[in-house]
Amino acid sequence: MLVICIGLQSCKNEEKQKEAEAAKADGEKIVSTECYRAIYEKDTVDLKLNNLKNGKVSGNMIMKVAPVTVRTGEVAGEFHGDTLFIDYTFKEAATKDKIFKNPMALLKRDKQLILGNGTMQTTMGVTYLVKDKPIDFERVKYKFDSAECAEKK
Repeated sequence: MLVICIGLQSCKNEEKQKEAEAAKADGEKIVSTECYRAIYEKDTVDLKLNNLKNGKVSGNMIMKVAPVTVRTGEVAGEFHGDTLFIDYTFKEAATKDKIFKNPMALLKRDKQLILGNGTMQTTMGVTYLVKDKPIDFERVKYKFDSAECAEKK
């Protein structure tokens, strides 16, 4: 009898786990996609954001910083009010094997996204924006305007 009860309980746990995984996958479905481009002097930054069903954001960003730095990577995060907080996980063309991760804050103002300048701190290998320090959205380099999304071939 005890063996049967344990067997039934493990089946219920597996069903709950499968339901949780299905709900997570459903929440990660893309609802809409927006593309942006920022140009500052000789720098160009292309940003593609996928708005997910669960309210979070994923996508990718390519930063071409003059004279030769190219950073390519993925973004993931979510909006808090009118500010999008993301983690940018990227590789630089010069150091292909090394992966970097930077936090970023983008203010949505009208039809623009403005990349803010904030104080960053690294603790135990994780870099984050310091919470009690304000983020400057006025004296900035990159202001993203809506752009056509490039199709991947």
